[in-house]
Amino acid sequence: MSGADIVVQVLADEGLDVLFGYSGGAILPVYDAIFRYNAEHPRDDGAEALPLIVPANEQGACFMAAGYARASGRVGVALVTSGPGATNAVTPVRDSMADSIPMVVICGQVPTGAIGTDAFQEAPISTIMGACAKHVFLVTDASTLEATLRTAFQIARSGRPGPVVIDIPKDVQNAPLTFHGSRELAVRGYRSRLHAVQSATIDDDACAALFAALARAERPLIYAGGGVIAAEAADALRDFSHTYGIPVVTTLMGIGGFDTTDPLALHMLGMHGAAYANYAMDDCDFVFALGARFDDRVVGVPAQFAPKARTIAQIDIDPAEIGKVKSVHWHHVGELGSSLRRLADYGRETDFRPDYSAWHAHVANLKATHPMNFCRESDLIQPCAVIEAINRITDGRAIISTGVGQHQMWAAQYFDFREPRRWLTSGSMGTMGFGLPAAIGAQFARRDLTVIDIDGDASIRMNIGELETVTTYGLPVKVVVLNNSGDGMVRQWQKLFFKGRFSATDKSLHKKDFVRAAQADGFEWARKLDDVSQLESTIAEFLAFAGPAFLEVVIDPDAGVYPMVGPGASYAEMITGDWIPSRDAPVAREAAPTGMF
Repeated sequence: MSGADIVVQVLADEGLDVLFGYSGGAILPVYDAIFRYNAEHPRDDGAEALPLIVPANEQGACFMAAGYARASGRVGVALVTSGPGATNAVTPVRDSMADSIPMVVICGQVPTGAIGTDAFQEAPISTIMGACAKHVFLVTDASTLEATLRTAFQIARSGRPGPVVIDIPKDVQNAPLTFHGSRELAVRGYRSRLHAVQSATIDDDACAALFAALARAERPLIYAGGGVIAAEAADALRDFSHTYGIPVVTTLMGIGGFDTTDPLALHMLGMHGAAYANYAMDDCDFVFALGARFDDRVVGVPAQFAPKARTIAQIDIDPAEIGKVKSVHWHHVGELGSSLRRLADYGRETDFRPDYSAWHAHVANLKATHPMNFCRESDLIQPCAVIEAINRITDGRAIISTGVGQHQMWAAQYFDFREPRRWLTSGSMGTMGFGLPAAIGAQFARRDLTVIDIDGDASIRMNIGELETVTTYGLPVKVVVLNNSGDGMVRQWQKLFFKGRFSATDKSLHKKDFVRAAQADGFEWARKLDDVSQLESTIAEFLAFAGPAFLEVVIDPDAGVYPMVGPGASYAEMITGDWIPSRDAPVAREAAPTGMF
């Protein structure tokens, strides 16, 4: 077989049902091999065995692969050419690394003999991607190609998941090789570390220490992150929480890891978390961090995070995360699901029955006193009302993808998420333009579910070319653009912390007609909503449409995302806005020009 044929055969062996990619000279042998593979392996339903989805650009392809991975839990695959094709993949690779998303990106490269000569469309991808990916392979020995490909998939999905990049020179793709069907690279160091993590168990002494701390606690709180979803540990988390009556807050990436409608759920905490979630963290005396990394958007000022906690316990699969930001009193490095099941079993065996009823009453009071809310009497369309309407109609069971900005936070705050992998967003990197291509990838992963991209007028511009991809492949993706004529989140920061100096964030002079753009790209249902009295009926019709649908909603340009914990502030200084009661006087501090969103 040729190297290119081996690439395709390994992809087929991995059970992939869709690929995403954009062609180019250095990857053409692989693209030709895909064409031949599909011709030689016809399916009874007429579909291709390995369908290759062609986006508007390579960034779109990789975000589609990431959306597929986020929605399915499987490894997503993107195929790009050398040079600019590969450099266009850098942002999605870094995005997936930051959010621990399993993805394999296969890049074409100039022939081995031309590497380092500034050949046409050459870029030092192994160097560029080395700082962004979980691992990078440059295949210069053709005989290792098959083993490299299989190993890449194993690395991408094992341990703490992440993106793996394989750079394959064109002569390696064309080389005549023997296909073995099972070879993998030794990577002994990685396999050794992986085995240690996968086989790690919590011994009786460690279990006893944790439950002794829980017995002393009066106000315990579980702080659950994206690791719960990556580890498929949602059931184990629910069992542990319910068995011992411990409330749960989640990070932005952890949304869906615990049913937001559960009585013990306190939804999201952090910079734009629910006021009651943040107050609960301020009040708790025991923090149990599960697959959460104490991110700056959650912790803010580390010394002031969970100020009353006498015990902080942490379970994570990555030893680098233990005590990285906050010192912990108890920890375990291992797989989250099995660890939680082990602890739950130990508690049952020792008949651990805590009484946290006073804490439950306190939490219920926080939720009743500081509920999420917004201006419900305005003549202008409020973005949160749009989110609530979509949530009611879908019963919180759709897949929601977002761009980055205010719309992202409103979606996180006002949707219900009953299951994992229904919430797709760029968390750590905060990459605008993520929402639409990720929704496309998610729709390929879950054809049985409604997939909705909640986007902003600025964010969707970044990858608006992918509207055509939606209609080209007849995907019933629903796209909602909340249009406030500007970079809303940046404007909010400028309003609060830069004395209203709206530098380069006003897009009201831009002439983009989103509806006509969608129609030009083939959307049969494309409308603009600017009348608040038509909100419910329009959204119902939009969601009921059988095919691709596009809805632009003109929202109140002054609507803000609240609560908000400003730079250098603690949860006690949280700004709750006009519609959410605060128990402390909010503090708005002017940020330095380099202040992070």
